[in-house]
Amino acid sequence: MKTEIIAVGTELLLGQISNTNAQWISKEMAGIGLPVLRHTVVGDNFNRLQTTFEHAQSRSEVIIVTGGLGPTEDDLTREAAQKVMQQELVNHEETLAKIQSYYDRNHRKMTPNNRKQSLVFSKADVLTNREGMAPGQLVEKDGCLWIFLPGVPSEMKTLMQDEVIPRLHKIYNLKSQIVSEMMRFIGIGESTLETELQDTITNQTNPTIAPLASEGEVGLRLTATGETTEDAYHKIAVLKEKILQEVGSYYYGSDTVTIEERVRDLLKEHKYTIGSAESFTGGSFIERLVALPGASAVCQGGLVAYTAETKEKVIQVPKFLIKQYGTISHECAEIMALNTQSLLDVDVSISFTGVAGPEPSEGRHPGTVFIGIQIGEQDPEVHLFTFHGGRDQVRNRAVKKGYELLFHHLKNDF
Repeated sequence: MKTEIIAVGTELLLGQISNTNAQWISKEMAGIGLPVLRHTVVGDNFNRLQTTFEHAQSRSEVIIVTGGLGPTEDDLTREAAQKVMQQELVNHEETLAKIQSYYDRNHRKMTPNNRKQSLVFSKADVLTNREGMAPGQLVEKDGCLWIFLPGVPSEMKTLMQDEVIPRLHKIYNLKSQIVSEMMRFIGIGESTLETELQDTITNQTNPTIAPLASEGEVGLRLTATGETTEDAYHKIAVLKEKILQEVGSYYYGSDTVTIEERVRDLLKEHKYTIGSAESFTGGSFIERLVALPGASAVCQGGLVAYTAETKEKVIQVPKFLIKQYGTISHECAEIMALNTQSLLDVDVSISFTGVAGPEPSEGRHPGTVFIGIQIGEQDPEVHLFTFHGGRDQVRNRAVKKGYELLFHHLKNDF
């Protein structure tokens, strides 16, 4: 079934509100086996609405329209859709009585334009809106099912859950269920991940695999269809195990888990405590950690030392070392990590020193970053990176890389 969603409202195009309705509906539709193939947003313009509806009629079998059902002149969904439905718009007497009753209870006079909210197509299956005024509608047109819903999220969700989804189950005798899992990987690029999984991706059927890159990591969205939810999840589990056999060393979790959460959990499993020494990152690393529930079990604190003088006083970096190698150096990052381990009395320490930009510093180009790591009595390690982007991007990428390094160290220590 080709399903699409059309969201109506100029405020969506202007960015005044987010199109959360489409996201929510898509998830609900996927759950009943009718995945959405297209999202469209169109403003309150009659001609553009009519054209959008005509195109939808020609390409889809289930079309869900949200918004544009209110009482004002710019609420044009019904009028524009009428050109496609080719049905008369009539007042739904039950809705009209409900609107009139609302005004009577509040001792107000109902203005004529409020009658507009009761208009429905003459052959529509009318859905009672218990949360608001304008009813929902199901209209069949040449084998295509149109579903018109209010744009107010609470009204839309109630109608979807109580009226629309039960009708869809009945109309289409729905039996299949669709579930998804987002596998998250770090320390491997998207192209490399796809190359490693080339055969698996090429031969995908059910479940399907969709690679998705984000800042500093890669995701694989696995989507399966089954006669039951359990059947669909079993298919995902089988494919997931195969993927883990090939690239499992880069996998850190699924769905909403973050790399910060995974590092926190690994620290707990090791019974390790951690502290940081940060220069140009300004405490961002430790801030992300302490924002997590349960951080107090593993986090001792962080030292922020931006200038050379503060590095000497707070982190006890020797003056001769700074004079000889500079603060943006392998040597400085190493001593920052070593001293932080003892100063904060922690098992694991991490240090960040570098140039966020926009100007060079100490002869180093913007984006030059040294990250030091000290774990227990192991030899300290220092990693050099060159990050691209603006000042904030360099800082954020450095922090993300720090969590990546810790993840791989801690995971491999077991």
